Amino acid sequence: MSLTDIVEHLVCPVCGGDLELGERAVRCPAGHAFDVARQGYVSLLTGSRAPGTADSTDMVAAREAFLGAGHFDPLAEAIARACRARAGAGTGGSGRGGTKVVADAGAGTGHYLARVLDRLPDAVGIALDVSKHAIRRAARAHPRLGAVVADVWRPLPVRSDAVDVLLNVFAPRNGAEFARVLGDGGALVVVTPTSRHLEPLVERLGLLSVDESKERRVSESLNEHFVESERSLHEFGMTLGHDAVEAVVGMGPSAWHTDSQVMRARIGELPETSEVTASFRMSIFLCRS
Repeated sequence: MSLTDIVEHLVCPVCGGDLELGERAVRCPAGHAFDVARQGYVSLLTGSRAPGTADSTDMVAAREAFLGAGHFDPLAEAIARACRARAGAGTGGSGRGGTKVVADAGAGTGHYLARVLDRLPDAVGIALDVSKHAIRRAARAHPRLGAVVADVWRPLPVRSDAVDVLLNVFAPRNGAEFARVLGDGGALVVVTPTSRHLEPLVERLGLLSVDESKERRVSESLNEHFVESERSLHEFGMTLGHDAVEAVVGMGPSAWHTDSQVMRARIGELPETSEVTASFRMSIFLCRS
């Protein structure tokens, strides 16, 4: 079970104590217990307060279909290369025997984290996402990946200084918690879409657009705890049929704001295939000393 590889890096969300993995649950010495789902993940969400926006079953299925078809493979490879470079830059590792620990805050289906682990054969991965539908899929994304339901907006159930590389791909950012869980020399890899992302579909389908101030807001959300050390732009073209267009729309924020039947009708009016731009900004942040 992949939770075996990561439980030493997790903490009890109630008391902050160490967690141990039993046959069907993880427990802390104080007696707090959290059931392990049959799919192999554990939920460390606590309290009655509603978590942040979680991807629905349909959104997760759309994401798995689109990413599984390889449309964003150039981005996945760029992320994997960046994480391999940063993991190799540190000394030792945070796990047993110097094992590197890569975490993904807002991991979704675990697609990007799994690609990173393919490049880091001695590393283990912690997938964190508030959507149990996404985490169910992440739990089987890679044999060295442990999947945990957790809310990025709350204290993360991860030990301080436990992580060597932290991913944050199209997800909310919690600067204070990200800085806490990263070890000495650790790096935060943040990926966000640019204002050119999904042109010309944004205009033709009336999708939510990325505003020009996105880059500034990302930096402001992290400035107190991090300094940006690298920045790169990644753009590539995609040829998408109607099914792929429906998937890329259905997996993103526009899915929350558009009636699916209305969107399907709009997509049906597009040419059989559309040339679409994928455009992302990737930034590497280091903790302020």
